[in-house]
Amino acid sequence: MNLLALPAFSDNYLWLLHDGVRALVVDPGDAEPVSAALRQNKLQLAAILVTHHHADHVGGVAALREATGAVVYGPARERIPEPFVPVSDGDEVQALGMSFRVMDVPGHTAGHIAYFADEMNGAPLLFCGDTLFSGGCGRLFEGTPAQMLASLDSLAALPSATRVCCAHEYTMANLRFASAVEPGNEVLAEYYQKCEALRAAGTPTLPSSIGVERAINPFLRSRETAITQAVQAHAATTTDEVAVFAALREWKNNFR
Repeated sequence: MNLLALPAFSDNYLWLLHDGVRALVVDPGDAEPVSAALRQNKLQLAAILVTHHHADHVGGVAALREATGAVVYGPARERIPEPFVPVSDGDEVQALGMSFRVMDVPGHTAGHIAYFADEMNGAPLLFCGDTLFSGGCGRLFEGTPAQMLASLDSLAALPSATRVCCAHEYTMANLRFASAVEPGNEVLAEYYQKCEALRAAGTPTLPSSIGVERAINPFLRSRETAITQAVQAHAATTTDEVAVFAALREWKNNFR
């Protein structure tokens, strides 16, 4: 299997997975980069996986479906360009001979889902849309802090080796914030330098891994003493874990 991050817009990645003959794409907000990759690699698009309804994730769905006949899978509780197969927590999507387990991960949007495969080329694989980013998480446009915290907990419980395929190259901005929240995190400092070098070379920082994110991502670490204390010092919030998480997310919203 081959995994490609196709750049789109200013900072999106459209993830293309293929076996040399057939392909699937995740969150194709723009059809053209996908069509170009299909032509270049002589691939037939078999499936389209959608995590949520935002335009930069679904804008190319209709054109690609019409051009290729690909089957579209999307969150059952959101409006996705029809026709599509609605899926929700616990459902299995079969594509390219692989099985993807659907996970409900509300917070960024009310019906956001993720797709998890137990094994692809020796390690698990996660397509998480805008719920989890390297070093960060999505803004709460429709869900609540409690929902997002629970969603991130479910993703953090996946195997450490799970490759995390986020939909945006937000890593450096996220790591600058993470470093302000947890300046004593040596693993974070090393990861920052690694990602800085990747971006300087014009290389994506993604995929990340669940193991890395557990070690460096403040939104997966909001119950850690150092982060709780930093949030309390910044926002004078309570010790309630949801309130701490909400204050952390609000801090990030206004961080410059």
